[in-house]
Amino acid sequence: MRAFLSRHQPASTPRQWLLGGLGGLVAIALTGALTVFTGTPLLMAPFGASCALLFSVPNSPLSQPPNVIGGHLVATAVGLGVRAAFPDYWWAAALGVGIAIALMGALRVTHPPAGADPLVVFADAPELHYLVFPVLTGSLVLVATATIYHRLTGANYPIGKN
Repeated sequence: MRAFLSRHQPASTPRQWLLGGLGGLVAIALTGALTVFTGTPLLMAPFGASCALLFSVPNSPLSQPPNVIGGHLVATAVGLGVRAAFPDYWWAAALGVGIAIALMGALRVTHPPAGADPLVVFADAPELHYLVFPVLTGSLVLVATATIYHRLTGANYPIGKN
């Protein structure tokens, strides 16, 4: 029972919490503003969860650019493919999530927020171009924002960078 109640995440400082929240605010605001100014959709709900990783735990392997971008692309592509094959079956969304998780793991681009992408695909029924707008373009904006933001605030992102 203790394992269910213990917090395993290391303690952080008020500065870290505030910078994490501010980073998420900036990234989503910038992506939303670009959506308005370009008239092209760049936001989707899982991006909020991506920001939680990008700005709260930027050193996590799950927060790195290949994971954020690749994870969203893989999971959305799986969702689109499964929905095309099984559009009217309740269990197909679950199948899409399961396949997406397995494929992200196999490709080493696991990004937990992307696990929701097949559910978004089943709920919204987007066309194939959804892979580019908002998935690819939006995730690129988030990663670029995180990179610049962390440089300005002194965090090491992406990891492995000199």
